[in-house]
Amino acid sequence: MPAPVFADPKHHIKIYQGDCVEILAAMPADCVDLIFADPPYFLSNNGVTCHAGRMVSVNKGEWDRSRGADANHDFNRAWLAACQRALKPNGTIWVSGTSHVIHSVGFAMQQLEFKLLNDISWVKPNPPPNLSCRYFTHATETIIWAAKNKKSRHKFNYKLMKGMAGNRQMKSVWEIYPPGKDEKHFGKHPTQKPVKLLERIILAASDEGYVVLDPFTGSGTTAVTAFRLSRCVLAIEADGAFVDIALMRICAELIQALVFVSIHQIDLDLFRDSMDRSIETRNVVMESEVKARRIRSERNYHFVGAYRREIVFSVVAVDLQDAWRKFKDSSVATTAIMFIIKAETEIYLVT
Repeated sequence: MPAPVFADPKHHIKIYQGDCVEILAAMPADCVDLIFADPPYFLSNNGVTCHAGRMVSVNKGEWDRSRGADANHDFNRAWLAACQRALKPNGTIWVSGTSHVIHSVGFAMQQLEFKLLNDISWVKPNPPPNLSCRYFTHATETIIWAAKNKKSRHKFNYKLMKGMAGNRQMKSVWEIYPPGKDEKHFGKHPTQKPVKLLERIILAASDEGYVVLDPFTGSGTTAVTAFRLSRCVLAIEADGAFVDIALMRICAELIQALVFVSIHQIDLDLFRDSMDRSIETRNVVMESEVKARRIRSERNYHFVGAYRREIVFSVVAVDLQDAWRKFKDSSVATTAIMFIIKAETEIYLVT
């Protein structure tokens, strides 16, 4: 079993980089409650599409290039079999895709004897127009929901879903907007799914403490959403660039850095009695540019514990290595550290 590139034992989060079939094969069988998978759609065929009003290439990378119908299906069957082995007896899997891949996924599920539960139509209210004007505008993706096998007694939070649907049975057609700019703050993935979609999936088929796995984690939407909903997270991604985005997103969720600026006022007033200075201040003209002199510059490093999720050590240092040496020489040197926060402070005197 390869070591995860990120592990948070306190919140039960593990992120792996590598081939999902190989990593899943190294995991224990029957260890996962819910899987969301967004596999390659094999859409990168040198075509064009419309994005933000501009014509752009549909090519997303070599990982999305078709290998031919038979090879694509063999790939889908291989990773689905690996996921099926990892699922607990009553676990379920959700797989998203367009017409380019979803029929192969469904057929592979039948071959592997999954128990098909629902097919969800995810409707995008603002789809890009079809530039060729020879097809209907592509406005949906299909999500297949299936249980591990015919004997599975799958989890479904019916009452919760009914409440979210206005006290009516929730239908299998979901209208949800694609991810906004706030979900792409640290970078984006070409097939990134919105948090709202993953929220509904995870809430529908799991409870707090359940283990949620994403074998194609991309920019980390499943991991972020599962963490917010108090689920355990297992995430796998082959591309290092997308792993970095996922790490930044999950770390942003784990740490909320609050910066407190303490201003120590020095009393320069020679006259302590009350004085009327209105004449002096009445005709002050605000300059278009500020004139100021820097009077203090400081670089602080704050060490956050891996188990006691709080700042356990702070130090002024020249750089990260200097801060680490000072930490190792401190009385808390044996404390396990999860994060180091660098804060630079500059104080200016307005002249």
